[in-house]
Amino acid sequence: MTAYLSIPMSQKEARQPNLLQALIPIVVLITLLVLNVTNFGDHTLDGANQFALILASAVAGIVAIYLGVKWTDIQTSMVKSISSAMPSILILLMIGALAGTWLLSGVIPTLIYYGLKVFHPKIFLFATVIIAGMVSLATGSSWSTVATIGIALIGVGQALGIHEGLIAGAVISGAYFGDKMSPLSDTTNLAPAMTGTDLFTHIRYMTITTVPAMSITLIIFLIIGFTYTFESTPGDIELVLQSIESKFRITPWLMLVPASLIYIIIKKIPPLPALLAGSLMGGIFAIIFQPHLVREVALGLNSDTTTLFKASYLSVMQSIFGDISITTQNDMVNELLSTTGMRGMLNTIWLILSAMIFGGAMESAGLLVKITNSVIRWAQSTGSLVTTTIATSIFFNITASDQYIAIVVPGRMFADTYKKRGLKPEVLSRTLEDGGTITSVLVPWNTCGATQSRVLGVPTMEYLPYAFFNFLSPLFSILFAYLNYRIRRYGDDEPATKSISDKERKKI
Repeated sequence: MTAYLSIPMSQKEARQPNLLQALIPIVVLITLLVLNVTNFGDHTLDGANQFALILASAVAGIVAIYLGVKWTDIQTSMVKSISSAMPSILILLMIGALAGTWLLSGVIPTLIYYGLKVFHPKIFLFATVIIAGMVSLATGSSWSTVATIGIALIGVGQALGIHEGLIAGAVISGAYFGDKMSPLSDTTNLAPAMTGTDLFTHIRYMTITTVPAMSITLIIFLIIGFTYTFESTPGDIELVLQSIESKFRITPWLMLVPASLIYIIIKKIPPLPALLAGSLMGGIFAIIFQPHLVREVALGLNSDTTTLFKASYLSVMQSIFGDISITTQNDMVNELLSTTGMRGMLNTIWLILSAMIFGGAMESAGLLVKITNSVIRWAQSTGSLVTTTIATSIFFNITASDQYIAIVVPGRMFADTYKKRGLKPEVLSRTLEDGGTITSVLVPWNTCGATQSRVLGVPTMEYLPYAFFNFLSPLFSILFAYLNYRIRRYGDDEPATKSISDKERKKI
């Protein structure tokens, strides 16, 4: 975080940008992205958007140099920006490995199998939101939730004949509800720390906007479930179950793998070692429960496979880093039973790196801060102030491509304004979560949007219209601010507390 809380020496000595100069790289980026969508369609993330971000970064660098910022400081800012995304990149690679070993071991097919046995199609989307929300609330991580139970729910929903955008929207809605409300979540801890309130005051205050948003989300998915025309019939589902049984040994013992992963995450083991442990458990369970599949995959890689040890090593390693596909008599099931391991995450990692380069180039000359400072003066009422804060967080999610920046920078910028207007710090901390945390997954090149899209195998723009919770939360935050509904202010006998200092923020 500290990379975005300090100003390079050359930036202090350089001329301050005007609003037009700050907007030039943004206009270039938007123009290129529109051209990419027009010309490349669904394949914009195969390289077109990545290079658009790099070109926009070059433009931001030219503006910075024109203002007097040294190239070495621009480069340092970009490197620091990339460094801040490295944990996300490493987690993304581990998710690829986990998906591979969980497929080979039969964990994902088992979850799909039992899901089809239990879920009635009409309540599936409703139940998906609740399940994803409960797991994310318990773990404090939307990423872990999507990478584990989310993948399985996508498979179940597809087998039921439900549109994948709808399923992913339900998963995302539930996962980000839990991430927002869990005391174990890093963003839920970061937002109050940046504003000077305490964690549980922050969580309690968030329920005012979060509960209505989630209630409406559940009602919408329930209505969709009872009015949706399902492509699959009971007979089709039975064929899916038979196809899975024909290739995998289905046993409740395989449920130990996801249960163990959720347990160690709840015990506050960091995500990276937790996901590595989950991947290794998947590999071990593959050898124990699916030895026939282990040999089948190994034979496809090396016909000279003679021992179980060699077959196990080949197939488990392949599932971790590369492509594996399990073939059945059912084409729809075949689509569910394939994974690309770590290799399949490389396009997303390329996108994240390009986005962070752009964010670093913009930050090096203070272009992002200039844009956001320019809009503060238009925020006269409480409603317009909250709207401006949310818009600023969304702006940083789009331009800096990182949800933490979308919380930290606006948190710094607006803290004194909220205090001067007599608003308690939890008003700002809730607004930062509603604008920064929740909307990050709706931006295709944001670290969250790119990751969740790749993990679920559903393009961001395809699940965006159905991620109801993620755009209802900021709307309720804005609505309640304009209605002045339960907006906490300092009373005459309760002076505004001192805002958090820059020195304290740098420790975060």
